[in-house]
Amino acid sequence: MKQARKLIGIFSQVQDPRSHINQRHKLIDILLIGIISVISGAETWKQMVGFAKAKEEFLKTFLELPNGIPSEDTINRVFSAIDTAQLETCFIQWISSIADLNAEQVIAIDGKTVRGAKDKGKKSPIHMVSAWACENNLVLGQVKTDEKSNEITAIPKLLDLLNISDNVITIDAMGTQKEIAEKIIEKKADYILAAKANQPNLLEQIEDEFRFSKQIKTDTNVDIGHGRIETRICKVLTDFQFIEKDNEWKNLKSIIKVESIREFKNSEKPNEKSTRYYISSLEKDAEYFQYAIRSHWGIENKLHWILDVAFSEDSSRKRAGNAAQNYSLLLRIALNLLKNEKTEKQGIKGKRLRAAWDNQYLLKVLNIKV
Repeated sequence: MKQARKLIGIFSQVQDPRSHINQRHKLIDILLIGIISVISGAETWKQMVGFAKAKEEFLKTFLELPNGIPSEDTINRVFSAIDTAQLETCFIQWISSIADLNAEQVIAIDGKTVRGAKDKGKKSPIHMVSAWACENNLVLGQVKTDEKSNEITAIPKLLDLLNISDNVITIDAMGTQKEIAEKIIEKKADYILAAKANQPNLLEQIEDEFRFSKQIKTDTNVDIGHGRIETRICKVLTDFQFIEKDNEWKNLKSIIKVESIREFKNSEKPNEKSTRYYISSLEKDAEYFQYAIRSHWGIENKLHWILDVAFSEDSSRKRAGNAAQNYSLLLRIALNLLKNEKTEKQGIKGKRLRAAWDNQYLLKVLNIKV
């Protein structure tokens, strides 16, 4: 019940965008109908209303609903008008109140495009940059950009919103910028940043370091499954000779090389080979970097993939005003609540069905006692 009070109390801080004469329904009731219906499988404003009407008697056990269930138009207008910055601030405040992050936990930052939210005449659909706690399996926060290239400016904004002290921030090459590395260190965290062609001088110097150095720490990891064998060789250097002064990065202590070889059993498909490079403010062994770099991909597999497969986010066509961004945040609230419920041993889709069918299980997901 404590978690439910936090959820209601924190999101009650969002300012109502409607004039007083149009407030037949309480804003917190509309927000919670949105969250609860999304948990239970709703993907459109109309489905939210249909779910709420079917569950009206149940919802009234913990929501006020003074004028019954709001209409589809009302829900659409409200979520299109709510200030996204306020909603995101409340989301981050709520997560901070319930998440117990271990020191040195990997927090992966990456962007995801919501393709269905593209408006006619716009260059591209909206792009959400999220922070993902890899051990807790929780979304910690998100900010919106209009294009993927704008991640460079969005990432510092997201970092400013989060308490990342003592954690390890991992970012793909788009976010490998000196200003971002400095921001992470200022926030008393550490970084592991991918080095690719967008930093050509740095990449060339890292390649030279591994070409000529003899002081390399190595760890080899082999995964066997799904008809393939994947071998990952992680190499780490802490003694630099070729990193030039103009390529100094805040607190840079290690450079990392990961070579991956994927072999396919019982298949004529050719082996796949790749080499990736990273820089880090940490001075750790190769086994640690092997783990941390693999953890980063949890944001793709456990967040972005699930948002598309279990929540159909990429198909969402909500476009009016702030609707796309606010609905995206509803999905992340629902995902966090569903992942935080540990008693049901099945995937997110199954949990959503169970929540729709079983009121007691839905209350358990919400951590509400009535």
